[in-house]
Amino acid sequence: MFRLRFRDRGKRMREAFFQNFLIYTNRHKDLNLTTTKRVSDFLRLKGKRVTVMADGEGESNGGESRGGQGERADYRSGSREETDGYESGSQGVSGEALEEADCMIVLGGDGTVLQAARLTKRQHIPIIGVNLGTLGYMTEIETSALEESLERLISGDYLQESRMMLNGRITFLDGSVREDWALNDIVISRSGSLQIIKFNIFVNGQFLNDYSADGVIVTTPTGSTGYNLSAGGPLVEPGAQLIMLTPICPHSLNQRSIILSCEDVIEIEIPRCREGRVQTVEASFDGSHVMPLRTGDRLRIVRSEETTEFLKLNQVSFLEVLHRKMRTSS
Repeated sequence: MFRLRFRDRGKRMREAFFQNFLIYTNRHKDLNLTTTKRVSDFLRLKGKRVTVMADGEGESNGGESRGGQGERADYRSGSREETDGYESGSQGVSGEALEEADCMIVLGGDGTVLQAARLTKRQHIPIIGVNLGTLGYMTEIETSALEESLERLISGDYLQESRMMLNGRITFLDGSVREDWALNDIVISRSGSLQIIKFNIFVNGQFLNDYSADGVIVTTPTGSTGYNLSAGGPLVEPGAQLIMLTPICPHSLNQRSIILSCEDVIEIEIPRCREGRVQTVEASFDGSHVMPLRTGDRLRIVRSEETTEFLKLNQVSFLEVLHRKMRTSS
């Protein structure tokens, strides 16, 4: 048994035997909340406090989340009389629920995990996923071993893994600034009509290359199994510390992915088109938060000071997990 300690929101050290669980469910993946009820009932029988949030928006193709606020229900073992054990609450997750949660159990696919990570960004709540999707690279638990896995979780038989994130800061031509972050990737892609876009990339202030492509993916090791994989980028062990650049359908024969240090500073500049026209493109953060960019705007990407905490029950290597997922998809 692993009896781990981690830092909570106040940076105090505490024992990682969880009492307060936040369940985040993708309704489109868990019809009738069947698996949600299995998880909640099991935890309540163990005397745990459970708060349930059901995300009604689901996931888009490619694992990109488009999640909404969802519905919340708060269950405490023996705290209220219920007809079916589940009643809808107010919209969204309250700050109190996030502050009190020791662990978030996410039911869905990788896109649901990304949405959950965005919800808990400032609270540093450790996340563990239950795979209700297809491959589910970011999920740890399969429904066939649900109760067994939950028993291990509440007894402290797990490892905690910190995943690096990216911070993206856009400086617009008018001098205004917007900032966001991503656990998986930050993607520059075309906006509107189907046409190749042009962009220049600088690393640590030095010009790297100019690209003509459908876009570019700047990804973390966690995001290597997402859009990066579809675009032909390399697969990387999720605990690694590096940043990858993968062009999307480059109009060239020799432009491939580039692996950089996690300490490098990446800048993407949007120039004019070849004909001198103004370009309009989009910067997407984990597929769900999109910001428009135009000629003259610059996007600066660095490693974030924050991390996302994941819980691991399996002691198998990433290669073994990858082998199993690839066999499942074939």
